[in-house]
Amino acid sequence: MNQQTTAFAPRPLIELSGVSVRYGGGTIALDKTDLKIDQGEFVALVGPSGCGKSTILKLVAGLLETTTGGVIIGGREVGAAGSQPRKIGLAFQNPTMLPWLSIRDNVMMPLKIVEPYRQQYRNKKKGEFRERADALLEQVGLRGFGDKRPWQLSGGMLQRASLCRALIHEPDILLLDEPFGALDQFTREELWDTMQALWIAKRPTVLLVTHDLRESAYLASRICVMSSRPGRIIQDTQVCFARPRTLESSYAPEFGALVHQLRMRIAEARADGDIRERGVTVSLPEGVTP
Repeated sequence: MNQQTTAFAPRPLIELSGVSVRYGGGTIALDKTDLKIDQGEFVALVGPSGCGKSTILKLVAGLLETTTGGVIIGGREVGAAGSQPRKIGLAFQNPTMLPWLSIRDNVMMPLKIVEPYRQQYRNKKKGEFRERADALLEQVGLRGFGDKRPWQLSGGMLQRASLCRALIHEPDILLLDEPFGALDQFTREELWDTMQALWIAKRPTVLLVTHDLRESAYLASRICVMSSRPGRIIQDTQVCFARPRTLESSYAPEFGALVHQLRMRIAEARADGDIRERGVTVSLPEGVTP
């Protein structure tokens, strides 16, 4: 008798299933949201302001609980009894650094907090951990700046150091909440290259929240568009452009077509939200219907 072998698809690293989040005042931030992210994917969340993008990041980080539904990380529900915390790196729009510490010591801060590095920190901070921090700083173009203080660096340099801090403990998951939003366009584009190079080298699973559609198309392997509040994912698009992507390639017709399609979808979502919430008539861009 022949035995039939059944192939099982691997479980996603991150899975949101029927997730809703209602804040204390009654505001529904997310409504029945589903999302699956595989190991090593780079997923961008885009959509109108207030649609729940950052709420999803907080759920994945374990900083917020669902009202209904579940968040599964690595096969275990976040916050469940006996679940082991995943190593997560975080980078935000404002790269908050402790001003009394050097850039190197700021970058090494997760090693002082996160297990198993925490137990090793005292013995390795002047050797292996210092070398790891300096290697990351060199990779993002900050060689020789480890001994500087945060106030001695520009905004773009601080954001590079913030990325190093988010990656120093080799996280499984990297959460980025508008990390380049406060920077000028030229610096932002330079950091797209930096982020892309770090992802190609380290291959963490990345979840990026951004309002910059060019940024999402430049960096992500998938782009999820969210509706107006209450948020849910209304479009999930694979980005098939070859890597490494360049600024020159970002002006190709197919790149521009993707950005335009995303912009129209978000305009539709915003207008649809206005109609639902306020009952107003909204003029949409040509070719877009609610």
